[in-house]
Amino acid sequence: MEIGRPALIWIVAIFSFIVLMIVTPKIPQSEAYHNFADQRIFFGIPNMLNVVSNFPFLVVGIVGLVLCYWQNYFRLRYKGQIGWTCFFVGVAAVAFGSSYYHLEPNDARLVWDRLPMTVAFTSIVAIFIIERVDERAGTLSLFPLLLTGIISIYYWQFFDDLRPYAVVQFVPCIAIPLMTILLPPMYTHSTYWLWAAAFYLLAKVAEAADRPIYNWTHQTVSGHTLKHLFAAMVPVFLTLMLVKRVIEIERRTMFEKWRITWTKFRENGTKADSYSYSYTSVSNEE
Repeated sequence: MEIGRPALIWIVAIFSFIVLMIVTPKIPQSEAYHNFADQRIFFGIPNMLNVVSNFPFLVVGIVGLVLCYWQNYFRLRYKGQIGWTCFFVGVAAVAFGSSYYHLEPNDARLVWDRLPMTVAFTSIVAIFIIERVDERAGTLSLFPLLLTGIISIYYWQFFDDLRPYAVVQFVPCIAIPLMTILLPPMYTHSTYWLWAAAFYLLAKVAEAADRPIYNWTHQTVSGHTLKHLFAAMVPVFLTLMLVKRVIEIERRTMFEKWRITWTKFRENGTKADSYSYSYTSVSNEE
């Protein structure tokens, strides 16, 4: 019996994950993670800036959900609509989960911070499969991907091992930009995916530099607060993309477009050099 392409991909992914779990050491959650630089209290709210900086997620998530269903403003096909709905639900839920965690940072509350983010991450992967690989395969992958993300959270909670969660979080960060560049798109404005990826990278840098940024800004704003604001730009760019994009008539990959542009640039440069040479080589007769 011939194995279908989606099933083969899942088999390879599961096998790779098993190998990863065998060859890599356990990654426990550090207690120092909860010790954020900015712990100031304003208006009776502990860690206020880390709490209120989650509000943009709620705004973007609700706007995205409304536009998904208000006269199908995004012009989505039904299967794509399911994936984007899960994404915007996850984004909106980040506002509640992350705020709840930052009011009193600890491992028990961190679960509710990470669950909505995981829903958003895994939904995006399914959306990419729907729109760039195979619509049916992407739709069938949505639930298994969401379940995988949720299991990774509870695996960390019960076994104090972040490896599955790290895979769920960071594999999309690598795969999505590569897929954006190398796979032919169904829609226009693919560059918005790269802008979203760039802002997510900025968010991770700000998170890693939480205390240095807090010191550099003279205790005005911390890196973790900026992380929330940068991360909120990811769904902002994706929402703008959904508003602007239309069906792509010429389904060329971004890499092919870049190569064509570079080739034309080189050819124009060569022609310019040729014209300059021809001009300067004309003799001046009296």
